[in-house]
Amino acid sequence: MRLPFRFGIVTVTEGRQAVVRLRIRDEAGREGWGVAAESLAAKWFDKDPALSDADNEHQLRRSLELAGEAALAAGANTAFGHFADSYASHLAACGREALNPLVASYGRALIDRAALDALLKLHGVSFFAGMRANIGGMAPHPVAPDLAGFDCAGLLAALRPARRIQARHTVGLVDPITAADQTARVKDGLPETLEEVAATYHHRFWKLKVMGEVRQDVDRLCRIASVVDRLPDYAVTLDGNEQYAEAEGAAEFWRAMRAEPRLARLCAATLYIEQPVKRARALETSIAALARQRPVIIDESDGMLDAFVTARVLGYTGVSSKSCKGIWRSLINRARCEAWNAADSDAAYFMSGEDLTTLAGVCVQQDLALVTLLGLGHVERNGHHFIDGFAGRPKAEAVRFLEAHPDLYADTPRGPRLAIRDGALELGSLWVPGLGATEEPDYRAMQAMPRAAWPRG
Repeated sequence: MRLPFRFGIVTVTEGRQAVVRLRIRDEAGREGWGVAAESLAAKWFDKDPALSDADNEHQLRRSLELAGEAALAAGANTAFGHFADSYASHLAACGREALNPLVASYGRALIDRAALDALLKLHGVSFFAGMRANIGGMAPHPVAPDLAGFDCAGLLAALRPARRIQARHTVGLVDPITAADQTARVKDGLPETLEEVAATYHHRFWKLKVMGEVRQDVDRLCRIASVVDRLPDYAVTLDGNEQYAEAEGAAEFWRAMRAEPRLARLCAATLYIEQPVKRARALETSIAALARQRPVIIDESDGMLDAFVTARVLGYTGVSSKSCKGIWRSLINRARCEAWNAADSDAAYFMSGEDLTTLAGVCVQQDLALVTLLGLGHVERNGHHFIDGFAGRPKAEAVRFLEAHPDLYADTPRGPRLAIRDGALELGSLWVPGLGATEEPDYRAMQAMPRAAWPRG
């Protein structure tokens, strides 16, 4: 990592990603390759403090192994059918090995993305053209009984992906606000403090992490407000990262924010609050008191495929999209927003785009392709700030991606990295055959993934 990043209960200083490559064969006998990549993130999918970071990585590897074995054993199906028909059995297989539904989604998400990438390349079409034509065969299915009779093909055909999206910058819990907060600097010529980020990238959208301690959170937000309030226009989201045991604690935090005059503008600029309550309780108690003040979304609680349905009853109106949870899950939840809003003219159900530290290359491009397909206007992006570009990858690989996507990446003295101009990311070069990328990583410069040491013992 270029800079340490703290979210929830962990401060990340290094990491790795899983890369899946697979071959498909279609009904005409043609074969093609696809690829997907995703961070092996510790302490997000399963935050049990008894588990080490290595344990968490092994959990994700095991989920991927189980999903891969099931995919190899399956017969012919549509891309969506492979996901939908295997969902219950994969969830059960993971459950037998004490892997929670969020961990289970990781393995399936990577397999599904790689398969869809292969299908799109085999047909020579972009993700956007292919999905609007329903190349994956999305249709009503018992896996989402609340959408029986829904016009999935119609939804996909009506999507209008944009070629530009606003980047929502994350301010982590240990991030320096001003130079006075730093005892040492990276000195790589790139912004490090919040002040420098604002002056360099000109973001309009910001994501602010909170720790669940009202007094400390309010004090830190006041310091953040002293910087962003200088901007002519801005919007923020607040990420609770499960820091509150109960909904009332989150409501108390918002009341404390509203009572602080220095946070008047920041409060007015708050779009929504993300997953403030621990997942063990989030879908058991009403969030209505807080939701009456600001919309509240689920993120870590989005484990089961019907989690958004459950959350809706409790007062939540939004759900996050993350590629690590699955493209088909995001599209199912997008269909729910469409159906629920159509049924109630006063409703405002929505999706947000959140990051799990997507890495430069295939990983970030696939996620950006998904969020712009969904029609989102902004997306949390933090990988470019906390990770040193294509760190750990061959220079030639980074240059290939830069040359293929000169709108999305920029060259720097430390090599190619994501380019944010006027707070936005340019996505025009993602309109290529495949899922946002035709370039692939250098597989020779990778380690073979070890077998998962899971269950422990």
